[in-house]
Amino acid sequence: MSTAPPRRAPLFRRVAAALAVLTLPLAGLVAIAGPAEAAASATATYTKVSDWGSGFEGKWTVKNTGTTTLSSWTVEWDYPAGTAVTSAWDATVTSSGTHWTGKNVGWNGTLAPGATISFGFNGTGSGAPSGCKVNGGSCDGGTTPTDNPPGAPGTPTASGVTDTGLTLGWAAATDDKGVKNYDVFRGGAKIATVTSPSYTDSGLTKGTTYSYTVTARDTIDQTGPSSGALSVTTTGGVVDPPPPGGPVKLGYFTEWGVYGRNYHVKNLVTSGSAAKITHINYAFGNVQGGKCTIGDSYADYEKAYTADQSVDGVADTWDQPLRGNFNQLRELKKKYPNIKVLWSFGGWTWSGGFGQASQNPAAFAQSCYDLVEDPRWADVFDGIDLDWEYPNACGLTCDTSGAASLKNMMQAMRAKFGTSNLVTAAISADGSNGGKLDAADYAGAAQYVDFYNVMTYDFFGAWAAQGPTAPHSPLTSYTGIPQQGFNSEAAITKLKGKGIAGSKLNLGIGFYGRGWTGVTQATPGGTATGPAAGTYEQGIEDYKVLKNSCPATGTIAGTAYAKCGSNWWSYDTPATIAGKMTWAKQQGLKGAFFWEFSGDTTNGELASAIHSGLQ
Repeated sequence: MSTAPPRRAPLFRRVAAALAVLTLPLAGLVAIAGPAEAAASATATYTKVSDWGSGFEGKWTVKNTGTTTLSSWTVEWDYPAGTAVTSAWDATVTSSGTHWTGKNVGWNGTLAPGATISFGFNGTGSGAPSGCKVNGGSCDGGTTPTDNPPGAPGTPTASGVTDTGLTLGWAAATDDKGVKNYDVFRGGAKIATVTSPSYTDSGLTKGTTYSYTVTARDTIDQTGPSSGALSVTTTGGVVDPPPPGGPVKLGYFTEWGVYGRNYHVKNLVTSGSAAKITHINYAFGNVQGGKCTIGDSYADYEKAYTADQSVDGVADTWDQPLRGNFNQLRELKKKYPNIKVLWSFGGWTWSGGFGQASQNPAAFAQSCYDLVEDPRWADVFDGIDLDWEYPNACGLTCDTSGAASLKNMMQAMRAKFGTSNLVTAAISADGSNGGKLDAADYAGAAQYVDFYNVMTYDFFGAWAAQGPTAPHSPLTSYTGIPQQGFNSEAAITKLKGKGIAGSKLNLGIGFYGRGWTGVTQATPGGTATGPAAGTYEQGIEDYKVLKNSCPATGTIAGTAYAKCGSNWWSYDTPATIAGKMTWAKQQGLKGAFFWEFSGDTTNGELASAIHSGLQ
């Protein structure tokens, strides 16, 4: 973007002072004078003369208000860190940290009573001068402020999307004098002016895509730049046909579940869940050295199962070519041939290797293909799932591989695995403006995946030890939600707005709750003293435990919560899952998935709720 050149004083009057520059984004510089105190013999007034986006011109005017002639003058002021003078004329300007001093030059130090003299400078940064002194006394000369137009509001998000209406919300704009109102545009035409950062639009057509932007106006009706655009589709239109064989009903099976949790592939059969699912994600393979690697070889293919532990009722032998979970999954597929099994790589703990892997996507895809299609277990797996938390954003570690890294990786996976294998990914559900879903090219990557598993859970939890208490898997927003955009509806709406079809999106369900202790308030929004105790980890507990130890006492935003003693938990129940499945069908989603099997009851009541809700 080009900018106007800084205005300079005539050469014969200018004294250049090259100074250090701190480059920070420039906002409106508020003109300000120091506190009103009696000035000994002079005043100083600040004026911002111009602003060209990447810099500004400022001017101090010194006036002799005494009865005797001044032989010199010195103006002092403070700027906040990040705002600096870069050059000056008609004064010698120096700095010490954030404190700035302007002294007269030889020819303009003498100032008769009632006379004025000005000096100017160019600067960068967004701060305003403060603490002004002239010749040691306070500057009491008032101000000559300018009024800059407001900044851009945040890109709108949509909630409460129905066949004929929706509610928009956006981050407020900023202005040096205050924002008076907002103009809301649909398809480029202004449809409303509102005073708060939200608007409910109605009278829309079902199954239709609309684009919204917002601008702010200040107290003198100056209009600022437009927000980013939101694209959102109303419900009720023609949706994509369901996938062959019906909707996706996918569950994660964790390799470590065979240890302390004592949960095995056979439990899928005894619980009845195997008959009610379509896909299993086996979690997790590791990502190391730019390659897909084994996560736990003992659990994966070495553990010997006894007859009573085995899906087929046959004990493993010492010389059996394949044992462990892989062999049990093989036996499961013999009993339930409709089930597709994908090997999932990464996850929260093992996503740190994706950054290196993204540097050579083709080589990474080759390593994953070689592992998944290893002749020892090639028949077990029907494809690959990547659980990268998170591309070009922060999870357990921070990734800086760039916005295109996910697209490049999924393109390489599809090229290597072909169309006969499934290629999927678990992705963030951060629907906030500028959040994780805006950090990578999820739309570009979508063309290479069979579906995305949108992790619409873990929005809130006791990592915020003092609260506020909030449901970890809200379907929609609600009054008092701690973070806008942190709900399932916002995530799905944002992904659809990027052009990703609902038929490529699965809604995520957690088979566990998140909770706090030291809570006195029964409803969401209370304070806490820390995470509630959990069987395996503080602040988290399986549904099968919570349904009896802390039964639900209320619902909010499509999910349940419970207060028992000083503990407060949120989790999904069969009833709330039924509501979420109805919503998923209304949105034309491909289906649902859940984390993870061992959190369910022995009779698989949550898996049953997903199955029934998607029928």
